[in-house]
Amino acid sequence: METKNPSEIIMYGTSWCYDTRRARAIFDKNHIPYTWIDIDRDPEGRKFVEQTNHGMRSVPTIIFPDGSKLVEPSDDELAVKLGVKQPG
Repeated sequence: METKNPSEIIMYGTSWCYDTRRARAIFDKNHIPYTWIDIDRDPEGRKFVEQTNHGMRSVPTIIFPDGSKLVEPSDDELAVKLGVKQPG
């Protein structure tokens, strides 16, 4: 799925997935804007995630403006990518 805004971060996930909720919490806590796409409600989003992840519905799948992606990142991986500190 193409982004219309070159500075936009897109997160694909589901409302019931712990890893998705955890990633969203990091974004929200650090006031980092992103576009949320629930693949349970968005067939195009689900198709994109499946194509990106070799047929798997791996979430969260996060697409960054530079074209890079993180799939099911740990808190530390996500914090490094976002340039934020993790408590601990």
